[in-house]
Amino acid sequence: MDDQTLADLAKAVKEYDGDGAAALAGRALDAGTDPKAVLDVLTDAIREVGDAFGAGELFLPELVSAAEATQQAMPIVEAAFKASGGTRSSAGKVVAGTVAGDIHNIGKTIFCTLLTADGFEVIDLGIDVPVARFVDTVRELQPDLVAMSALLTITAQEQKRVIVALGEAGLRAGLKVIVGGGAISQPFADSIGADGYSPTAPGGVTLARELLTG
Repeated sequence: MDDQTLADLAKAVKEYDGDGAAALAGRALDAGTDPKAVLDVLTDAIREVGDAFGAGELFLPELVSAAEATQQAMPIVEAAFKASGGTRSSAGKVVAGTVAGDIHNIGKTIFCTLLTADGFEVIDLGIDVPVARFVDTVRELQPDLVAMSALLTITAQEQKRVIVALGEAGLRAGLKVIVGGGAISQPFADSIGADGYSPTAPGGVTLARELLTG
């Protein structure tokens, strides 16, 4: 194992260097480093950035940049897992998306990146996702958790519509639903029947783990 390369990889994520992170991940794998060890470095680095953001030591642009750096390196590591015939152990399957009428992407994308780094299998439906697509995806893929984002007050009620539709389709039992976004608060999440709420992407990952292991 090339410890220096792994240390440089962690540094690249924390310094928001996506090209460097991708190159260093490839270098470590080419040197025979276990893909899991490379993934662990990426996970620890992005967690450190997320914790600093949660503590108010870093700001949103820095969290976004670190997530983008992680995203650039992640496909290289995933490809190495597949090439070796190995698979990552999954912390759970999550379907995520920004609800219909809302095209805000940054928070949801950061959340999905952090989830992936933390060992979750993530199906990112993107932005402006209609109720029916959430329902159809849950029916087809049977995830453990659905995560919805809404930044706008006028689109927040779409989260409730998804939850109601999941119940009407008989898909709510055993399925956890969490919500977030600028338009959402804990009282609102409680009022629409969500299982949890977090105001930040790192907090959402912690919440997902608590709900699926608690």
